[in-house]
Amino acid sequence: MAEAPDNITLKRQSKTLVVAYPDGAHFELPLEYLRVYSPSAEVRGHGGPMELVTNKREVGANSIEAVGNYAIQINFDDGHNTGIYTWDELRSLGDNFDANWADYLRRIEQAGTTRESIRFK
Repeated sequence: MAEAPDNITLKRQSKTLVVAYPDGAHFELPLEYLRVYSPSAEVRGHGGPMELVTNKREVGANSIEAVGNYAIQINFDDGHNTGIYTWDELRSLGDNFDANWADYLRRIEQAGTTRESIRFK
């Protein structure tokens, strides 16, 4: 089981979540990354393949809430708020950022879609 972070800071301007750990690990995780890798059943599926979430490049967060002593819940500004990021999940997302992000970009390209938000005029 992963240690609880020492500090978690939401940087709204840069749309990142900064997570620092007692062992010195420090991650600046883009909110887009956390949104597309949400641990929610909606994204992770109900035992099936992970859903490809697109058009989230500009996603932000309205707030972060503690869930007991074991997790946080991010309230994204696109209305998504069902993912519970346990300390294990959050640490794994930080430790595996490079591989996960490369995989996400590959899946976006294969699907012929985009990270860009759709804007209506």
